Amino acid sequence: MEPFRNRSGIWNGFLIVLGTGLMAAAVNCVFEPMQLVTGGVTGIGIILKELTRNIVGGDGIPLWVTNLVCNIPLFVCAYYIKGKRFVRRSLFSAVIFTVYLAVIPIPPLPTQDVLLNALSGAVLMGLGLGLVFSMGGTTGGMDLLAVLLQQRFRHWSEAQILALVDGLIVVAGALIFGIENALYALVAIFVVTKVSDSIMNGLKFSKVGYVISDRALEISRRFMEETERGVTGIEVTGMHTGRHRNMLMCAVSRKEIVTLKEIVFGIDPRAFLIVTDASETVGEGFLDYRAEYTIKRKKN
Repeated sequence: MEPFRNRSGIWNGFLIVLGTGLMAAAVNCVFEPMQLVTGGVTGIGIILKELTRNIVGGDGIPLWVTNLVCNIPLFVCAYYIKGKRFVRRSLFSAVIFTVYLAVIPIPPLPTQDVLLNALSGAVLMGLGLGLVFSMGGTTGGMDLLAVLLQQRFRHWSEAQILALVDGLIVVAGALIFGIENALYALVAIFVVTKVSDSIMNGLKFSKVGYVISDRALEISRRFMEETERGVTGIEVTGMHTGRHRNMLMCAVSRKEIVTLKEIVFGIDPRAFLIVTDASETVGEGFLDYRAEYTIKRKKN
């Protein structure tokens, strides 16, 4: 674990601390009180806490203990198999997450509505995961296990292994806490995935516009003048009419798609326009690949 040596590193560290805090809050304040097993080491912890409730006294083995015990051998194996640089990326967030699990109290559930509780916990977890993943970190656990198992089962991808392991944990949770809890857990997993994906890709989302018009040259010139965006012309053939025309393709921000529509239909009301989402756009005017690649190398 290395100190954060510059402003960018300090900001990244802050976001990881914030993200792991949100994740731990979701677990301690929602998932554990509701006994929702959503996979991962925390899912194993919730199961073990229930099974040891009458064995070790009190409320059973705390989640932070299970998280710590499970992660230590995983990080040791990862150190010898993948090297120090690989371990360094996840160790900081894993340690902070474990500390949060130990210090955040377990309060009463926020509402009496089970579905609202599950959704609120899922949103918190998704926000936290998105922040941690966008900074290039993980909290260890099953993610780390999937990476290590993939070294042995190379015909399986890490995502497939992770899905299988988490699926087995969810099934175990269903056997212990009942099918109703398992169904709420599945709802939470779906929301967590959607929210975390939105956080990771939200700043990179853009739109792609495709314009087919007899006045394509005029439209492209006007659009480039007003937005200073580039436009690409692609020769296309209408299979119904057999006519050859230029189709314009341009990547724009969400706000600029309104400008594109006004220009297109202001010049040619009979134009054909297709607008679609681009989850990531790299190049001039958008994300600088060289800058992001440099940042990622520094983080690694």
